[in-house]
Amino acid sequence: MTTDYGRLEKQLAIDLDLRRRPVAVAFLAAPPGGVDRYEGAQPSGCSFWRIASEGRTFYTAADQHHNCPIGSYTHNIDLPPTRAHELEETLGFMTSIGYIRIEEVPAIPRLAESPGAVVYAPLGATPVDPDVVLFWGPPGKIMLLQEAARRAGVAAELQTLARPTCMVLPAALAHGTVASTGCIGNRVYTGLDESELYVAVPGRDLARVVEETSIVRTANATLLEYHRGRKRDLASA
Repeated sequence: MTTDYGRLEKQLAIDLDLRRRPVAVAFLAAPPGGVDRYEGAQPSGCSFWRIASEGRTFYTAADQHHNCPIGSYTHNIDLPPTRAHELEETLGFMTSIGYIRIEEVPAIPRLAESPGAVVYAPLGATPVDPDVVLFWGPPGKIMLLQEAARRAGVAAELQTLARPTCMVLPAALAHGTVASTGCIGNRVYTGLDESELYVAVPGRDLARVVEETSIVRTANATLLEYHRGRKRDLASA
């Protein structure tokens, strides 16, 4: 690992005025050396995003994702035989209340391979090169990151994703930087505010996106004054 992720996080914190630390996520075949396994249980894989954003670095094993059948599905983690029925039951419940149509399920992005371990860390403290970096914040900040990704030529040609939130990770890996409105379960498990959204940047593209963020920030500041002037001069009662 040669990239200075601490420097990248500091630069992004300045350019985007981040209130939450970006989370580096790496999908590995086996646990990395020198990184502690998360001890305990969480109701969902996205719960680990919150813990990492708060400053902890750790890895999880596949079985620590079994509590969320939907998250296990998007992460290509098979449930054990004794719990395999939980995915069908969860989808059945969500379908019965009108939350999702069963025909939508095959189109939900999934990881191409099952991970043996998943590393979570604040971006500046990541012990390995991340596969995906997650940002969360108000739409005005997410807008800048999306514009930077487009300027860098690494934005996904996808619409903003919705539920389930966890599909944003495999979607970013497969297609490029992509935004997500989140979902109700994720907002409960992570504390994501109603005024916040996500954007996921593939780790391979992060440095290129960071190079563009300061340009995009300055351009938007200039346009802010430009449009304020137009509003003042051209709007009438």
